[in-house]
Formats: sequence, C-alpha cells, structure tokens
Amino acid sequence: MKRVYDLETELAIYKNKKNSKNSHTPPSQDQNRVKKNQSLREKSDRKAGGQFGHEGNTLLCSTVIDEVVEHHSFFCNHCGNDIENTEEELIEIRQVIDIPEIKPYCTEHRVYRKKCTCGHTMNSSFPKHVVAKVQYGSRIESLVGYLHARQYLPYKRLHEFCNHVLNLPISVGGVHHLLQRLTKKAIPYYEQIKARIEQAIFVGTDETSVNINGQNDWIWTWQNEDLTFLIHSDNRGFKTISDTFEGGLPKTVLQHDRFACHFQCNAFHHQICMAHVLRDLTYLSEIYKNYTWATDMQILIREAIALKKELITSNYYEPFQARIELENKLKILLQQELHEECKKAKTLQKSLLKHQEYILYFLHHPNVPPDNNGSERAIRNVKVKQKISGQFKTIKGAQNFAILRSVIDTTIKSGQQVLYALNLIATFGTE
Repeated sequence: MKRVYDLETELAIYKNKKNSKNSHTPPSQDQNRVKKNQSLREKSDRKAGGQFGHEGNTLLCSTVIDEVVEHHSFFCNHCGNDIENTEEELIEIRQVIDIPEIKPYCTEHRVYRKKCTCGHTMNSSFPKHVVAKVQYGSRIESLVGYLHARQYLPYKRLHEFCNHVLNLPISVGGVHHLLQRLTKKAIPYYEQIKARIEQAIFVGTDETSVNINGQNDWIWTWQNEDLTFLIHSDNRGFKTISDTFEGGLPKTVLQHDRFACHFQCNAFHHQICMAHVLRDLTYLSEIYKNYTWATDMQILIREAIALKKELITSNYYEPFQARIELENKLKILLQQELHEECKKAKTLQKSLLKHQEYILYFLHHPNVPPDNNGSERAIRNVKVKQKISGQFKTIKGAQNFAILRSVIDTTIKSGQQVLYALNLIATFGTE
C-alpha cells in the first residue's frame, strides 16, 4: 500500500507542476511558454545598438532666450575685498530648458446689440465653434484625443492628468464628451481614408479580438504604406468584409494570412503572408526532424524574399530567370509526395498547393511586400490599448478608438505631427 501511495503522490506532483498561477514561479519559467528565440529574423554580424557612422543627438543650446539669470561675484573669497563694481567678463553660459507652469487660458466671447437709425436692431453673433455657455477649446479636445488614442491613457488617468497637470477640472464624463466631440469631427477624414483604401493598388488586412465589457468582438484593419483603416465588428466572418466594402477591392492586391474569408473578397489578386508560412514551416521542421520538406520550403521562401530586395522596376515586367527558377522549385516542392507520418506537413502542402498563385506574387509586383507585418503593426495598437486600459466598456468606445487611431496612423505615415493634425480637426471640423 505504501508503494501505491508513493506512486500516487509522485503522479500528482507530475500532473500538477508549479507555475506562475499556483506558486512564486515567475511567468517566464512556465512550461509551454512560447520561447523568446523563435523569431524569424536571421542573425547578422552587426553588434547591437547604434552602428558605425550613425549620427548622434545631443541637447543643444537654444537660440531663443526667454529669461537670463546673471550670477555675479560681490567680494573676493581670497582676501575679502569688495569687487561689486569691478569690470567683469563673461566666461561661460549654461541653459536650463523647462516648461512654464501650466494653467488654463480663458477667452470670453461677447456679443452686442446695436440699433440702427432705420429702427432695425442688429445682434452680433458668436463664432460657429462657440456653442455653449462654458466649454473646453480645441487644444484641450485634441490633447485628450491624442492621449487617449496615441498614448493609450484610460479615462481615469486622463482625468487625473487633466486635473493635476493641466489644472483643468475635467470629470471622467467630461473626458468622454470631449472624445465623442473629436470623433464626430474626425469622421469625414476617416471616410476619406476608406475611399482611398478602395482605390489602392496594394492593401494588407488582418483582424484581432477585442474585449468589450466582457464580450469578445473584433477589430479589423486594411492598410498600406500610406493609410490605416480600422473598424469594429461583432464577427470574424466574410460579413464584415462585405458590409465594409460592398463591391470588394477589385483594383487591389490583397495580402492576408490565408484566413478563408479573405479569399472570398473580390480583389485584383491575392498575396499570402510569407511570415505566417515561415512560422508554420518552422513548427513542421521541429516535429518532423527526419524529413526535409519544411526546411526546403523555408530556404526557397527566404531566397525569394532576398531576391525581392534585389529587383529593380524593370524586372517585374519582363521574364526574369531567378524568379522563374524559384517558381519551378516551388512547383516541385508542392507536388512532392510526403511520407505518411507527416500528416501536418501534408495538410499545409495541400493548402499551399490550392493557393499556389498567391505565394510568390510579390516577385511580380513592386508594391507588394512578402509579409503582412504592416497589418499586424496596425492592429497591435488595439492590444496595447487593452493592456493599459483593460477593456473597452462600450461598443461606441471601441468604434471611437478605431476612428481616431485610423486618422492618427495615417497622419504618422504621411510624416505629419499627430497632435497638430488632431488640433486642426478639432478647430475646423464640424460635428
């Protein structure tokens, strides 16, 4: 009986190992945790940090001086003589760059009534943007939007920042109202982004889950080098695509991660993400160490990505030997008979064979990249926002974030300053 008891105890220990949820073990030591060294980025011979010849930055003296504080000597610390009126020379300057005390700036608008000699009474009028008895101005409105959608501050921390740093008595409800106001003004620019996406030559797309008051919804993105368009949706199916782009994207090369509904979208052509394929192949090469098909496919894809970097514009529009050779190798690998043991590899091979024309299309079009990393970067902001704020409380809140974030990302891609752009929207936009 003791032997049975000992074995049961040992088995219980084996089945219930310590981890970060039931002990002081840090999360980094949890079993089955994704290894940090699984990046697809290959090693280079360069050291970490700034490279040789990199131009450094340092804080320079300002040419605009707001205040000068002079420090004079009034007596000699050697003999004690009075030297207050002795001639002196400037030997060194030092500057302290700071910001002034932040305090609200109140502008009072006044309208008057005048009576003409003809008997008509004439009232002057307020500017269009002055609509309430007391209201916050466009700078505050744009700053709240910037801190919410660019710096990811949640409502309560925004409330604290406004009260303690800006000395503005804004409530959490006031923060919400300002965001609503700015979002309404941003909608025309958001719709312009969508219209430009529909006309774009290349667009990448992806989606990610989003927690809205405990409910699992989705944020979708369509993006390229110039534009980012985000929307909220309650589903992850083709319905979202058809509702957003009724006619599809017939002028566009659409890049994605092989998620089935994306292939249903009417597009000029499709390009599947090579980064996703490489990750799938990495997994297969780890579990089927005695078979080389996955490794051979990895080598081919990496050669194609390297070739992409060497192509010049004319290479895309004429027969190119290196590309032809890679496409022939791809056909052979996709038709290669795999061992019965390699079931997962056969599944991937079947999927790639089905979408063969969408694998190396990036070698035929100068504007199409080999991976969909741009889309992942576009929706990563949603995850960052959730990690800081926890979740969105309402669908409207998620929609507002999608609108503002689309405008902000597009502004960044155009090389413009985000806060300046939001201030223009807050000043000249209409609700």
